[in-house]
Amino acid sequence: MAQAVEDWYKQMPIITRSYLTAAVVTTVGCSLEIISPYNLYLNPTLVLKQYQFWRLVTNFLYFRNMDLDFLFHMFFLARYCKLLEENSFRGKTADFLYMLLFGATVLTGIVLIGGMIPYLSVSFSKIIFLSNSLTFMMVYVWSKQNPYIHMSFLGLFTFTAAYLPWVLLGFSVLVGASPWGDLLGMIAGHAYYFLAFVYPRMTDRRPLKTPSFLKALFADEPVIVARPEDVRFAHAPFDEIHQD
Repeated sequence: MAQAVEDWYKQMPIITRSYLTAAVVTTVGCSLEIISPYNLYLNPTLVLKQYQFWRLVTNFLYFRNMDLDFLFHMFFLARYCKLLEENSFRGKTADFLYMLLFGATVLTGIVLIGGMIPYLSVSFSKIIFLSNSLTFMMVYVWSKQNPYIHMSFLGLFTFTAAYLPWVLLGFSVLVGASPWGDLLGMIAGHAYYFLAFVYPRMTDRRPLKTPSFLKALFADEPVIVARPEDVRFAHAPFDEIHQD
């Protein structure tokens, strides 16, 4: 059993493994009172006036109490982050990291701006950890990339992956959880999907081109599809071979 878990962990791509490890270590550390959540949460005043810039990162690593909700989000993180990095971003580690950085920036910006809007500032002031939102963003992007995959929710009903974020959002509301975190994740995910995939097809421009310094951090190998041994290709027609 231990060997199987170790093999599963080692087979994870680097970004998924790093984020999952940091999230588990941070959350467990807070549960054991080794780390204080008060040193991790997003506080614009402390960031801007006392230069506690680490809060811009640590608020994405803490998943609150180690309960069923924590297990659900660890499952989402391990599954959909891994699926994205291994499939949609295969051989594009720098692009995948840039997606996470973009999502984290958008989420932070929404919370900061929302905190300055009357009638909304009270709601946004309660959002001090964005880990759930970033995880939900990855679920949203995966669902947009794989809209026709059939899924089942707790064996109760089936649906296509395009509706996965809405199903999870509805489940959060049913169990009494705040929908704000999931909604923010959907907004950030839609912003990334539109700018990275839809807008370039419309205008032939890429506003989210990954910076060269990020690409330099990862020596991504090109994806090579092996040719099956039992597949034979027909020879070119005789007149094409001898065509002038």
